[in-house]
Amino acid sequence: MKVIFHSDFYRVYTSDPAAEAGRMEAIIGCLGNRFDMLQAVAAEPEDIEEIHSPSHIAHVRLLGLYDIAALAAGGAIQAATIGLREPAFAIIRPPGHHASQYDSWGFCYFNNMAIALTRLLTDGKIKTAAVLDFDLHYGDGNVNILSRGGVVNIHNPEETEREFYLKGVESFLNECHVDIIGISAGFDNHVQDWGGLLTTEDYFVMGQMVKEAAQKMGAGYFGILEGGYNHSVLGQNVLALLEGMSE
Repeated sequence: MKVIFHSDFYRVYTSDPAAEAGRMEAIIGCLGNRFDMLQAVAAEPEDIEEIHSPSHIAHVRLLGLYDIAALAAGGAIQAATIGLREPAFAIIRPPGHHASQYDSWGFCYFNNMAIALTRLLTDGKIKTAAVLDFDLHYGDGNVNILSRGGVVNIHNPEETEREFYLKGVESFLNECHVDIIGISAGFDNHVQDWGGLLTTEDYFVMGQMVKEAAQKMGAGYFGILEGGYNHSVLGQNVLALLEGMSE
């Protein structure tokens, strides 16, 4: 399984929890040498311009965050492209699922998932996609951008009981008939993180669900990092998901 990363993601670029020191180290430290690591490459300006307005891009530049946000978006494109032929995951930041065409919030700047899937659609590599966004917070940016046109089906689990949460994810995936499944993987709904609901094993199970659904329909699949803020459990949760996704 391919994992996309760049040492620049260690950099503390703002004071928000997604950019906090030690967060990426907690993940990379848990992965060890289990996966094939590839270096992220920044998205081209046209990939970002396809999704975001000139005013929003200018705002991100004014904040001094264009380069790191473009690098995250590029890592997502790499994961999605690789995901067409084998599972891939991008360990990137800033996250992106709260970034819409004209603005963003929630520690996000560019919508990494939207940029990645739009690149595949524009290149004719896919015609349809599904997004499982299991971050604690509703991925409004993903919905605002990707729900247009009816080619991307998005599921944000909202159940408050683990059993029904996982059943909802399973039902969504079983009903998918798409070319690729993308995971907006936020780990802040863990029992020891902000949401207090899911176990580490649940991330493994959801990774397996995505793998099995994709293999059943002959689709690709990949994931990108969104939230997750308790450094003491974040790495194990990411590892669990990747192990579930691995062939």
